[in-house]
Amino acid sequence: MKRRILTAVAALTIAALTSPLLRVAGAATAALPAGDRADLSTAYTRLTTTFYKKLPIERVLNGVRYGLVLELAHEHVAKRALPPLLATGSTAGNLRAIEYEIERARMLGGKNRPLKPYVFAALWGMMYSAHDRWTVFLDPKDYKALNNGLDGTNFGGTGIVIQPDNKTKFISVYQVVPGGPADKAGIQQDDLITAVNGKSTYGITTVQASKELRGKIGTQVTLTVERDGAVLPKPILLTRAKIHQITVFDKMLPGKIGYVALTVFGETTGAELATALSRLHKEGARAFVLDLRNNGGGYLQAAVSVSSKFIAEGPIVSIETSGKHIDTLEADGSAIAPVPLVVLVNGYTASASEITTAALKESGAAVVIGTKTFGKGVVQTLFPLRDGGAVKITTARYLTPEYHYINHKGIIPNIVVAENKDAQFGSPKHDTQLKRAIEVLNGELTAQNSGVTTKL
Repeated sequence: MKRRILTAVAALTIAALTSPLLRVAGAATAALPAGDRADLSTAYTRLTTTFYKKLPIERVLNGVRYGLVLELAHEHVAKRALPPLLATGSTAGNLRAIEYEIERARMLGGKNRPLKPYVFAALWGMMYSAHDRWTVFLDPKDYKALNNGLDGTNFGGTGIVIQPDNKTKFISVYQVVPGGPADKAGIQQDDLITAVNGKSTYGITTVQASKELRGKIGTQVTLTVERDGAVLPKPILLTRAKIHQITVFDKMLPGKIGYVALTVFGETTGAELATALSRLHKEGARAFVLDLRNNGGGYLQAAVSVSSKFIAEGPIVSIETSGKHIDTLEADGSAIAPVPLVVLVNGYTASASEITTAALKESGAAVVIGTKTFGKGVVQTLFPLRDGGAVKITTARYLTPEYHYINHKGIIPNIVVAENKDAQFGSPKHDTQLKRAIEVLNGELTAQNSGVTTKL
C-alpha cells in the first residue's frame, strides 16, 4: 500500500458496527449509514491512536458535541441543547455515543434535514478537539483541492507557462513543459507569443491568454512567435495534449547561474527537479539558486528527494512519533556533482521547505539567504474517508540533521536580506534577495577559480 506523509496518505478500513439500533441512556434511534459509521470510526481511531501528543478521550467527545452545536447554530435552530458525551471506557461504546449524538442533533434540526452536514460537523469537532491548527477534517471538496495543489492537475494545453512582458505588452514564455507540444515544436523560454490563431495578444491578461492556449486534447492552435526581437518566419502549429501541472520552474541567469523555483513539494517534484537540473547543467550552469520562498511545503518524501539532489549522503531529517520513536531519513543517492548553491527563503517557507532548507544548511551544501522561515516543525498524515473526504492529523514532529526542533522558531538564514517592495521573484533587477544570492555565488565561483576556499 502506498503511503505518503505530508505529509502522507494512508488507507484505512474500519469494520462498521452492525447493530440496527443504538441505545444510549434508554433512548433508541436508527443506526447511521454504514459509510458514515466507518468514517467516524476511522477518524476517531486514527485521532486517538496516532496524534503526536496524549489526547484525553473526554476532550475528543466534547469536541464532537461542540461541532454539532455549531452546526445547529448555523442552521438557526433555536433549541440546540445536546446531552453531554461521557467516555464509556471502550472505543465501540464511544463511537455508539457519537452516533447517537449525531442523530439527536438531526432530530433537533428537523427530521427532513439531511444527515451528512451533521456527520461532517461531528468530524470537524472531533479534529478541533486536538487544539492543533494542522489537525483538521477535510470535506470531499477540500480534500480534492489539497490533492490538486500537491499533485497538480491535468488539462488539455500546449505545455507553455506564460507571463506578461511588461516591456512589449505581449505574452512571454516563462517555462516550456518538457516533452509537451511547445517543447517538441522548438518554442523556447523568453519567446514572445504575439498572436494566438491570428489574434494579437497585445495587452491581454495571462488568464485571457490561457483560455486561448488551453483546449480539448487533440485540437490545434497556431502561435505567432517573436524571438530575440524578430518574428519567426512561419507561425507554429501545435496540437494540444494532456499537460500535467508542474511544480518546478527553471531558467538560466546571467553568469551561467541556474535558477530553480519550487512552488510546492508534490508527488512529482523530485523528478521534475532532476530534469531541471540536468537541463541547466547541459546549458553550462556553474552554480544554482533554489528558490523556496512562499513554498508552504508538501510531502515529506518530496523533501527528502529534493534535498538528496544536493546532499550525497547523510541524514536529511528525523521523525519522532508520540512514543518517542525516531526514524532518520537519509539522502537517497541521487545527488548531482557539488556546485555552489544558495537557497532563498522567507516567512512563508514552511514545513517540507524547511526540512530541505535545514538539511542543506546544516550539511554545508548551501548558503541560505532571505528572512526567517515560518517555523512548522510537525508532520501530518492524511487518512482518506469513504465519502471522498479525509482527516489530516499531526502524527509526529521532525528534527533537523543537527537535532534542532524548529516549531514556532523557524530557520535563521546565513545571510539575512529583507524582501524589497514589489519584488518580482526570479528577476535579478527586481529581486533584492536574488541579487544578493547571485553576488554570493559569483564570489564563491571566483574563489574556486583562484583556489581559495570560502566558508560562511
